Amino acid sequence: MKKVSKFLMAILLCTNIYAVNGVLITADTFPNKLSDFSFFKDASAQIPHDDVLPYELISTLFSDYSYKQRWVYVPKNTKAQYKEDWVFDFPEGSALIKTFYYPVDERDPEKGKNLLETRLLLRKEDGWEAVSYAWNEEQNEAFKKVAGKTINAAWTDFTGVEKNVRYRVPNVNQCKECHAADDEITPIGPKARNINKDLEFKDGEFNQLAYWMNRQIIDEYPLELTSPVDWTDTNQDINDRVRSYLDINCGHCHSPTGNANSTGLYLHLNESRETHLGIYKKPVATGRGSGGMKYSIVPGKPEESILLHRMISMDPGVMMPESGRALTHQEAVEMVKDWILLLKD
Repeated sequence: MKKVSKFLMAILLCTNIYAVNGVLITADTFPNKLSDFSFFKDASAQIPHDDVLPYELISTLFSDYSYKQRWVYVPKNTKAQYKEDWVFDFPEGSALIKTFYYPVDERDPEKGKNLLETRLLLRKEDGWEAVSYAWNEEQNEAFKKVAGKTINAAWTDFTGVEKNVRYRVPNVNQCKECHAADDEITPIGPKARNINKDLEFKDGEFNQLAYWMNRQIIDEYPLELTSPVDWTDTNQDINDRVRSYLDINCGHCHSPTGNANSTGLYLHLNESRETHLGIYKKPVATGRGSGGMKYSIVPGKPEESILLHRMISMDPGVMMPESGRALTHQEAVEMVKDWILLLKD
């Protein structure tokens, strides 16, 4: 008898439309439609299955001003294990789900959303695998895009100005550019320290870690955690804000285990050595990326700091991050500029 693939078996076994299709999560290929996973009761409205829990990060990654909704799914009778300074070690069959969207009008949420893509990180037998699904114009289904896709998106911002961007759904290789540590795909956001905040769930407002513990999807976590701050909160210390921003936007690559480990520029939250943080640090390789400057950060002189230069640039050979944005993050640029001005020589 011919062997039936995990993917085909998932289709054959998925007869309960009210259950997450756990077989598909661990299958040897990805379905063409996002709905096949049954992560959502109402996909268009982004209403998740009861076993798919929402979560938020204290500080979030910049992606061309897009908004994001995040969910986690952990199979019943299994738990994710706490890892110090790292993402939870999720069991096989887990899924991290993230939908990117723009509101039609930031001033009026009731006008709705323009869903762009839903990215999945699926915990297979041999580790994590990533896949992206782009939403159709009808906003009732998302389809697998292994090669990526460009979406011409528009929204009205808080000031009433219409904004436009050529939003890029990443291809599989681009996913690996960020979601990699020690040459293996890994999540970035769901570290215990990053989700140590209150969130409104359908049954009340709770600390997310406590809620995950109550729902029995994690085993334990330390009561004392050094967490980032919300970088958008101007009441917070500017050093804490900048370090939190750099941690979530740059620290996954610029760390001893990340893709940029050879640079020696480490921007993760726990780095304390000034040189590795960029203070008077010379780049490992000179070139256009340096803009003719000598150091990553020159205290008091943002105009001479490579880090800020690369945040501002839209030149593909200069900009940082190298992919994942088509716009300069103006608010972050101003914050980092102010921070460098305040640094003592």
